[in-house]
Amino acid sequence: MVVKIALIHTVQSVLATFGNRIKDAIPNVKVVNTLDEFLASDPAEKGEFTVNNMQRLFSIVKCAEMTKPDAIIVTCSTLSPTIEKISPFIKVPIITIDEGMIRKAVEIGLKITILATADSTVEPTKNKLISEAQKISKDIDISVIVCPKAYVAMKAGDQQYHDEIVKGSALEIKQQDVVILAQASMAHLEEDIQTICGCTVLSSPSMCIKQLKETLKK
Repeated sequence: MVVKIALIHTVQSVLATFGNRIKDAIPNVKVVNTLDEFLASDPAEKGEFTVNNMQRLFSIVKCAEMTKPDAIIVTCSTLSPTIEKISPFIKVPIITIDEGMIRKAVEIGLKITILATADSTVEPTKNKLISEAQKISKDIDISVIVCPKAYVAMKAGDQQYHDEIVKGSALEIKQQDVVILAQASMAHLEEDIQTICGCTVLSSPSMCIKQLKETLKK
């Protein structure tokens, strides 16, 4: 039986790689992609996820639902808080890419650093970490490092410069239990950053695929 997964992206580089990672991990899978870069760029410019953004995202998710997938995955952490509000109105399982990563980080760490390239993901990620920690009555210490020049480089298509900036920023991380990579577009740097920081580094795509497998078993 063919499994259909609908992916909603805001970044071209994630669209180019994440579907293939799913196909490598799950046999007989068909991936349907939707890309809307506006939903990343507009909140970054305005400093908030506006009502217009919410309505736009809801429309995109409903269109994805119309393809009759077995699950929908939203691959941008900036969208995660709104997806939590939308999901009760969607009849198929909907997964945000950072759910599994956040849960694992809180499970194994007290001192957690968020390494991000987009400011718009910082508050949603912090809030999800705090919420997850409260569920298990755990106190965590959260640090944040943002490297916006890396995001600009990625949008300009300069992957090498993006990677150099991110790894340079990782040199600032000291004495942490866990580093989480807030953008899926940083996932390929997971091992490099772990070597630099000397602690556990988590990226969202691998954790999300694990969650997807569990969802499909239900």
